[in-house]
Amino acid sequence: MILSKKNKTFKEGDWVLISYQNKKFLKKLDKNFNLNVKREVIKFEDIVGKKEGEEIKNFQIFRPTLEEIILFGLKRKTQIIYPKEAFFIAFKLDLSGKSRVLEVGVGSGALTVVLSRLAKEVFAYEISKDFCNLALKNWQKFGLCQNVKLFNEDFLKAKIKKNFFDAAFVDVKEPWHFVERLHWGLKEGKSLGFLLPTTNQISKLLESLKGFFGNVEVLEILHRYYKTVPERIRPEDRMVAHTGYLVFTKKIQKKK
Repeated sequence: MILSKKNKTFKEGDWVLISYQNKKFLKKLDKNFNLNVKREVIKFEDIVGKKEGEEIKNFQIFRPTLEEIILFGLKRKTQIIYPKEAFFIAFKLDLSGKSRVLEVGVGSGALTVVLSRLAKEVFAYEISKDFCNLALKNWQKFGLCQNVKLFNEDFLKAKIKKNFFDAAFVDVKEPWHFVERLHWGLKEGKSLGFLLPTTNQISKLLESLKGFFGNVEVLEILHRYYKTVPERIRPEDRMVAHTGYLVFTKKIQKKK
């Protein structure tokens, strides 16, 4: 796995995060590699044999973190679940090395990467074949998600066991259709999360949760970076602000 090579020297085939002033580049080392930034060049032979954290000319080289792989390495066709939400989602779902997690709506596979890192198993359902293929390519590219079972099928028609999952997360357009099935598959009292782009979707979802799930929370996460120049510390000119609303809830025993 890519992130297990820390403290070793870089070699051909490794992924390297290159930092140049306020710019970052995630590149794979091959013999034809070279990076030209503001008329400064770093080449394959400059990096191979060096250790992470070394400075070469005005370039700094590092092993990429999981967050950096998601932001700079994964290809996407639609907006991904950003790390600012993904790691918080994993925290809210209370994942551990024993968790069996359900994910409905995989997309490019960015959130799956985080769930996979923390859980024992991830059961991921994606109805689009194109998205399934994209997610698989992203994971294989970096040697990730080896404990993920990906199903290219409609979750509403999938065969699942009752009280089987320790946590679940859903990122689909109309999640209220899935509520009863999610209730069936989750263990008693366990956490369920949703990502929604609009408030009217939240209203419809909240209505559908009644009688099945309780302890509901709705929130959004804003994330602002600052310039790191000592003489003029101030917010960056651009920021990734609202990317979606998060809804978290827990399974309750359905009244008979």
